[in-house]
Amino acid sequence: MRKTHKIPLFPLGLVLLPDMMLPLHIFEERYKAMVSACLANDRPFGIVLFDGGAIRSVGCMARITEVLKRYDDGRMDIMTRGGERFVIRELIEEQAYMEARVFFFDDGEDTPGDDLADVVDAAGHLLKEVAGIDADFDVSTLDGHIPPKQLSFAIAALEGFAPAERQGFLEMTSSSERLKKCVQALSRIVARNRLTREIQQMIGGNGHPPESILRELGDRRNI
Repeated sequence: MRKTHKIPLFPLGLVLLPDMMLPLHIFEERYKAMVSACLANDRPFGIVLFDGGAIRSVGCMARITEVLKRYDDGRMDIMTRGGERFVIRELIEEQAYMEARVFFFDDGEDTPGDDLADVVDAAGHLLKEVAGIDADFDVSTLDGHIPPKQLSFAIAALEGFAPAERQGFLEMTSSSERLKKCVQALSRIVARNRLTREIQQMIGGNGHPPESILRELGDRRNI
């Protein structure tokens, strides 16, 4: 039987991923108490997606890396970093804030396919097209030596992914499969952003759609 751990739990309408940096504004009394306790004991807390109807069973630990600002009324701006992933076994209501009994998990043993190098290469090219990349590595150094797990979560942390998409990536336990799906999703985001930029250029030009847009729209009608 897996060993379980009792953790403070913070349900939010977003998904935290391993190594992802996430700023939070803490204003509710119960979460001010939770964060204060975590700071006093140097403990992380769990973030789990709450979609307005239910709490998901898989979440990610958040370690407070910095208190950005303290307010006179006890509110705080903090910076957190994603850590271990967990599965909720039981919700606990003993404190003002929610707690849970969880077990931690990680990716399993992977047997990468022959196409993994091509996927990593495709990721590098796509990342260089994304404006305002928010990742913890220098994209210019992508050379295939970044582990698929780290690369996949760095891609999933970029702007453009919906919470449901990130939740799916969070729950996957195959690094190579996650990376492949991240690259497929990122290629769609890049294509959409490229089309948006071309439309903006068209609006600022003579009003005639560029040939590339006409071709893409034609291709989409044929799908």
